[in-house]
Amino acid sequence: MKRIFIIFLALITLTFPALSAVCPAWTPMRAHKEISSLQQQLRQWDDAYYRQGLNSVTDADYDSLQYRLTQWQQCFKGPDYQPQLPSSGATLHPVAHTGIKKLRDKLAVAYWMRNHNDLWVQPKVDGVAVSLVYRHGKLVSLISRGDGLRGEEWLMKAASIPAIPLNIDSEQDEVILQGELFLKMSGHQQDSAGGKNARAQVAGAMMSKQSSPLLNDIGIFIWGWPDGPADMADRLHQLTQWGFTLAGEWSKSVRNEDDVADWRERWFRSPLPFVTDGVVVHQSSRPAGKNWLPGEGDWAVAWKYQPPEVSSEVLSVDFSIGRTGKIAVVLNLQSVQLDDKTVRRVNIGSLRSWRERDVIAGDQVIISLAGQGIPRLERVIWRVAERNYPQPPDAASFTPLSCYQPTPDCQKQFLARLSWLSQKSVLDIPGVQRSTWLRLMKIPDVTHLFAWLTLTSDQIAATGISSERAQQIWRSFNLTRQQPLRRWISALGIPVPRKALDALTDNSWDTLLQRDREAWQRLPGIGAVLAQRIVFMLQDTGLRSLIAFLQQQSIPATSSVFGVGIIENRQAESKTQRQ
Repeated sequence: MKRIFIIFLALITLTFPALSAVCPAWTPMRAHKEISSLQQQLRQWDDAYYRQGLNSVTDADYDSLQYRLTQWQQCFKGPDYQPQLPSSGATLHPVAHTGIKKLRDKLAVAYWMRNHNDLWVQPKVDGVAVSLVYRHGKLVSLISRGDGLRGEEWLMKAASIPAIPLNIDSEQDEVILQGELFLKMSGHQQDSAGGKNARAQVAGAMMSKQSSPLLNDIGIFIWGWPDGPADMADRLHQLTQWGFTLAGEWSKSVRNEDDVADWRERWFRSPLPFVTDGVVVHQSSRPAGKNWLPGEGDWAVAWKYQPPEVSSEVLSVDFSIGRTGKIAVVLNLQSVQLDDKTVRRVNIGSLRSWRERDVIAGDQVIISLAGQGIPRLERVIWRVAERNYPQPPDAASFTPLSCYQPTPDCQKQFLARLSWLSQKSVLDIPGVQRSTWLRLMKIPDVTHLFAWLTLTSDQIAATGISSERAQQIWRSFNLTRQQPLRRWISALGIPVPRKALDALTDNSWDTLLQRDREAWQRLPGIGAVLAQRIVFMLQDTGLRSLIAFLQQQSIPATSSVFGVGIIENRQAESKTQRQ
């Protein structure tokens, strides 16, 4: 079974390079507490899985936590965790199951293939590994993989699985086969349907003390004949003659890693009769079965599919504050790869959502990509025993009318306001981004939202920006003076819809401030509630002081001479840049 593979540290480091990540900053006492807690949970899951045939957690989540536990044990010099195998697994495999090393990518496959020849690729069927033992053509044993050396005897279940021949046309004293019991599918497409929890269903049916109707829907894929013919083609032909037809149908000769990649991609997107989680590359030649040992099979490797979701550890919890005062919770993660993206942060929404999800630093989470490749938190799979919650900001302190000044508590919302107003759709300040504003906020004269209008190019350059770039920023700041009133309304954060702004005929702040609720409602897209909200905001003393500052600066500019000069300068700069 898949879970047993995790006992091999070599496989762990191949599959999960993140194990080399920084160790948690825990005291020895805390480390002992956290490791013991996770070990106890894994043992409970093992007991349910191996003794009762119950899958209390997905295999992917189990594996993620097992790998994380191994990392912690390496960090704090503890003994490796071993799955709690059933004591009834007393049947000795005549040939050990070696397990299979998992390679990370196409390059790793290429390196492995350089030292091997006569290679074949098969789908990595996602099921339950077994040994089949035939003596003089009769099935005498069906053994679960167990720990690779011993497993459970399932012979009584074989008669209820039509896909397993009870007799084969062979006079050999003994034929030992290794394969995968799987749940039969009709046109299963791995890229869209995923794993379907198929392996767990098979494991449950096989380990249940009761007869299950699911046995009739179980197939067998033979991927190993330890002491069969030396040539792979001969092995496949004989297996087909005995009724094990799938291996012959789904084994393809390959010459290089490109061939493997082509079949891997094709099988990932094509209808198949089983669930798969990658491909396996076999070398035709292999040692005699008596020499096989768990963890030591170098004649076959797996290249698994990129999972649609991955696990990561939460490193810290940040609270971001938007320009309107809304607080969002962001998890900083141990970096993970999803498709072509490296994910280090995930936004999980409001403070309420964070409290409901109950996630803090040290917790293990599952991340996927939502629409447009945006990271999304799927679930928390493990919470550290010691719960040290960070103190969130006071939500009541932040509103659409707060933080027009960069006070210590207002740094985040103030920065969000600046980032907003420099957008092309607002004041259109090209090249001035969040990082630029962070520099400018260090200038003592930046005391309110529009204080940058009074900065000199020398003040801008003093923040570490080059003189040439500082001149460009200074000119861009001054060009904003020519922006129409509706853009400055947006810059202030007043929630006037775009349609209403386009229909607005006011060209001065005084006219705007004279509007009452009814006047605002006459504009498209503004109802009674929004109109009242706009009137309320325009009465705020902080916002009024900003408007007064803009009026002192003659913004929006009305001088045609000033406007023409600014426009001519912009056109000249644009022409110079093109040249």
